[in-house]
Amino acid sequence: MSNNNPIGFLDSGVGGLTVVKEAMKQLPNETVYYVGDTLRCPYGPRPVEQIKEFTWEMTQFLLKKNVKMIVIACNTATAVALEDIKKTIRIPVVGVINPGARAALKLTNNKKIGVIGTVGTINSGEYVSSIHKKSPKTDVYGLACPKFVPIVESKEYESKVAEQVVHETLSAFEGKNIDTLVMGCTHYPLLRPLIRKEMGDKVALIDSGAEAVSEVSMLLDYYNIAADATEEEKNHEFFMTGSKKIFEDISHDWLNIKDISVNRITLP
Repeated sequence: MSNNNPIGFLDSGVGGLTVVKEAMKQLPNETVYYVGDTLRCPYGPRPVEQIKEFTWEMTQFLLKKNVKMIVIACNTATAVALEDIKKTIRIPVVGVINPGARAALKLTNNKKIGVIGTVGTINSGEYVSSIHKKSPKTDVYGLACPKFVPIVESKEYESKVAEQVVHETLSAFEGKNIDTLVMGCTHYPLLRPLIRKEMGDKVALIDSGAEAVSEVSMLLDYYNIAADATEEEKNHEFFMTGSKKIFEDISHDWLNIKDISVNRITLP
């Protein structure tokens, strides 16, 4: 039995588009509905209860659109709201932390893993917990990078300022001898060239959002809700709460879709 309803993706802003890009590549038959709360981004510094509230508002919006699965394409929201939402709604819900942690454990050789994320994600300790459940002796070095999300949201991710900020921030890993770095925020793959330049070629970079899409693929098969294979163009829809122009610019730049349907919405 197939299910041609869309998959819903939600994020604090544009970062979840990195997950959508991977979904479009891995799951070409699926339709994407995306909500980005760009007006209230970033979520990282916000109180836990507020992040839960905002995430639930986006979840309710997507449920009204009859999505068949929800992907919390935001590490901060995954850290604080995933379990509550899983218990509350009846469709499958996927977060981005456990898939990223599993991928890091597969790739590390020296059991020294770095994790970069928002203040909220790092302070939650969810990556450390997820990694240590499977490998208690692995060293995990968490680093909050509060300047990264604003750079991406303002479309400055290819600027000299971005290069300098990435250099100054990631210098904290000097001497830690990590061989694997989890980009524990879905905004960060937009900074990947700068992160790669700073960390060097010997450090494996993990895109937690891309890893989550592999889990989505497995769950579509498990629940028998994958869409029918068809050559028809998909009617992807994107919803955001803030600037339509910046969202459209980054969407075009990152997703390479010419005619993208972007709608500005107001969440309760």
